[in-house]
Amino acid sequence: MTDKVFEKAINKQFEFDEEVASVFDDMLNRSVPFYKEMQRLTINFGLKFLNENDKVYDLGCSTASTLIELAKHSSFPLQLIGIDNSEAMLARAQKKANAFGVEIELINEDLHNISYEEAKLIISNYTLQFIRPLQREKLVKKIYNSLQKDGVFIFSEKVISQDKILGKQSIDEYYEFKKTQGYSEFEIAQKREALENVLIPYTEEENKKMILEAGFSHCETIFKWVNFATFIAIKK
Repeated sequence: MTDKVFEKAINKQFEFDEEVASVFDDMLNRSVPFYKEMQRLTINFGLKFLNENDKVYDLGCSTASTLIELAKHSSFPLQLIGIDNSEAMLARAQKKANAFGVEIELINEDLHNISYEEAKLIISNYTLQFIRPLQREKLVKKIYNSLQKDGVFIFSEKVISQDKILGKQSIDEYYEFKKTQGYSEFEIAQKREALENVLIPYTEEENKKMILEAGFSHCETIFKWVNFATFIAIKK
């Protein structure tokens, strides 16, 4: 379905409800520059670290697109677990997984309340940015503790610039991108207002600092387009 959520006036903060879930895949592809390329890199980098029956978590898995694509590109079976606090998202995830014949354990829970089993790969795409800073750092530490030795954490985030002028230019560039995807200025303004104080981005440097302070030995940016970045962190 086509994303038309913000064509009408919105009087609430952004939330991943049924209305958003019904158009989420379209929203991602039209709102996140090079989303498919980011997803491809996540899968390709992740597979290099995986072996048969390794456990993989996707935190904030939404409609499970990344886990489904990971399963489709893997030559061996994996234990796939998707976690999301939106029932509407997971209902769609289950339908998609069934359609593609992919077995995924889907858990409807807050990311902080899960007791994670030891995993080789943990994915989190555009999820940490919705978690309050203090809780975000606690979750990243929990992710680190849940990974096996030589395990990896691959995550994507919207990032902000440390420079005000470059920050403004990045925002302008992003809005121009959204216009090319068919969003009107009204829709762009509506979504920006709905996300106010809900999406709290870090700078690229702040994300890496948070990762290293959690215990990871290395964190590197593997993809970036203006104010969107994908990182890989390794636990030694």
